[in-house]
Amino acid sequence: MKNYETVFILNPVLSEDQAKDTVEKFVKVLKKAEAEVTNIEQWGLKKLAYPINKKSTGFYNMLEFKAAPTVVNTLETEFRRDESVMRFLTTVLDKHAIIY
Repeated sequence: MKNYETVFILNPVLSEDQAKDTVEKFVKVLKKAEAEVTNIEQWGLKKLAYPINKKSTGFYNMLEFKAAPTVVNTLETEFRRDESVMRFLTTVLDKHAIIY
């Protein structure tokens, strides 16, 4: 099992409650795939560096988890299916990032 970090941006049209529910949906996907979620951060509504789908802001969220590589494919498939996700990026954390 490797350590991963996923940052994703949700559509700013969502309410705060809808954004939290969407994050919980992705946490459930990870737990169903037997991944260990180590950290969840909701950074809130932030300005984007460039417009995405004619939107200039978005709800930023970060998930850190331990999982097998196949779980990442499952999670990213769910991101692609959900229309409220504008962008996402999953990276493998090295030993220095885990300590930090």
